[in-house]
Amino acid sequence: MRALCATDLSAASAAAIENETCLECLGRIGIDTIHLVTVVPANVHSGMPGVNFDERRRQGLDRYRSVMEAAGFDVETHVVRGTPYRRINGIAEAVQADISVVGSRGQSPLENRVLGSTARNLARTTVVPLLVNRIERATDEPDVLREHLFQRILFATDFSENADRAFDAFSYLRHATEEATLVHVRSPKDEAADAEGDPSEWLAERARTLENWDIETRIEVRQGDPADEILAVEEEVTPSTVLVGSRGRSRIRRLLLGSVSEEIVARATGNVFLVPPPRAV
Repeated sequence: MRALCATDLSAASAAAIENETCLECLGRIGIDTIHLVTVVPANVHSGMPGVNFDERRRQGLDRYRSVMEAAGFDVETHVVRGTPYRRINGIAEAVQADISVVGSRGQSPLENRVLGSTARNLARTTVVPLLVNRIERATDEPDVLREHLFQRILFATDFSENADRAFDAFSYLRHATEEATLVHVRSPKDEAADAEGDPSEWLAERARTLENWDIETRIEVRQGDPADEILAVEEEVTPSTVLVGSRGRSRIRRLLLGSVSEEIVARATGNVFLVPPPRAV
């Protein structure tokens, strides 16, 4: 499997890329090749006074490559110019990446650096599963907040086709997963859909699949605003990562995993693993 790791060469980016436990987790799910990508924004030029961007970029990528190769990965580096999220998506397609990994400092409006805004844009446009690796903010030497990336997973579903596609990611995530919480959020409008089945039964069916893989599993059915309730469960169970699909339409006639998934990326405390639908051919 191939991963694309995006970096803006900041301290926050280095925290995600150089964390040994994070790298070990990627290896456990089957990643053996990493494409290390840095995007130079179009308005940044190497000749700008007082800054040697080319030398800083070379030193940073060389250091990251050494760390990743020491962890057992084959590494290829890419330096490109343009709009970060567009170039990341383009390279992810070109190298046939299985996942993209991007760091984010999270909720602070003051931390709007390249990878902060890029994480939000990728949540809307990613063409491959996207891991948003949450980094400490408001510190000069940040670290990842939950380094065991897939040890405890919170899976949110509206039982749409793409939510099921997100659940299928457990086929490889399970090699690094010990615990899982499966959650479905109902709104008052869902009461008219009771005849379509009991959400608890649907969750229990998925839980049995995970338990057969020796993953300790619990289920939650909540009522209210989907994003608020999913994030409330995250606060209660402190998973390593929230796993969610994007742009899914529920069988019970409401949109959940579109704007809600973007809100989870923006507001979640820990990591988010976002699985998009297949691209139209």
